[in-house]
Amino acid sequence: MLILTRKVGESIAIGDGSITVSVMEVKGRQVRLGISAPANTPIHRQEIFSKIKEANQQASAAQAVDLDALSRILQSEDPNA
Repeated sequence: MLILTRKVGESIAIGDGSITVSVMEVKGRQVRLGISAPANTPIHRQEIFSKIKEANQQASAAQAVDLDALSRILQSEDPNA
């Protein structure tokens, strides 16, 4: 993990520079960040990203089970089987 120190108004560039993160404000223990990125780059808070990832994994697992069940049903209905 890279750890940097930035002051209000300072930024960091990520990758090819198409993503920048700027420190907008510091209040007590909270820091407001401004993120500039291409429109097709999703940006989420970590807790939201974790929920999205978990939901996607659950949906993916459900689909695999459903496909296995469907495969068994279709095989049992196949008159040539």
